[in-house]
Amino acid sequence: MGFFDKLKHGMNKTKESFNERINNVFSNFRKVDEEFLDELEEILIMSDIGMDTSIKIISNLRERLKKEKIQDEEEVKNALREEMKKILDVTDVGLKLNTKPSVILVVGVNGVGKTTSIGKIANRLARDGKKVVVAAADTFRAAAVEQLEIWATRSGADIVKREEGVDPASVVYDAIKVTKEKNADILIVDTAGRLHNKKYLMDELNKIQKVINKEMSEADKEVLLVIDGTTGQNAISQVKAFKQEANITGLVLTKLDGTAKGGVVIGIVEENNIPVKFIGVGEQIDDMEIFNSEDFVKAII
Repeated sequence: MGFFDKLKHGMNKTKESFNERINNVFSNFRKVDEEFLDELEEILIMSDIGMDTSIKIISNLRERLKKEKIQDEEEVKNALREEMKKILDVTDVGLKLNTKPSVILVVGVNGVGKTTSIGKIANRLARDGKKVVVAAADTFRAAAVEQLEIWATRSGADIVKREEGVDPASVVYDAIKVTKEKNADILIVDTAGRLHNKKYLMDELNKIQKVINKEMSEADKEVLLVIDGTTGQNAISQVKAFKQEANITGLVLTKLDGTAKGGVVIGIVEENNIPVKFIGVGEQIDDMEIFNSEDFVKAII
């Protein structure tokens, strides 16, 4: 199964939920008028895209339909897809890792698929010929280190780990040293699956960032926030909270195979101007791809 097919399959619940409502509107389609556009706007809001973003999409769609004199049902759908795609194309989705070494700091709450995502990203980088070191800086849970070690082994990455309860920033310091000694290309840092409303855990994140900025001041840095596609509007509050503590450069979207709430990512990108860089659509090590907005929108509508 190709990646687009996996994405389409993974987005089935979102698509069914969205399309069912869209089709109900189009089943009574006679002409493009305000009543029709109001119904479309309501569907977007109900699909977790968010009120402000939904209003923007319909406002842009309204102008476009008027300007291009679009009345055909399929052309209206195409225009809607394109307005969604414009929002998702906020900036370059590629990783900016041009220095040797470079750093990827991965953050997110417990249960979003953070450790799994690190393994998949490490695997992609290894396939591209990069030498990767992984820092197991989630020292609050022994299981987190064990899981990360399994994924690191599968991807061919070296791992730096310490016993449970050790200061996470010290693990990162040791990992930076190993990265330089091994002349590795990229250091990926796992962090505790901190709840965004727990201050002491956010403080640990700040300590880790200070170590990275001091010891690798010249290195390119990506800060990726992993978001569970099933959490809907709760993901928005996570983004806002983590933005206050770190310069988030990209999102990793996971668990799209079990949700009807995949549309939330459109609202997140619009409100925060942060691109989705990776999208996970399965449990296998190669089920992680660079985000493609066109495929994503087609998978929804």
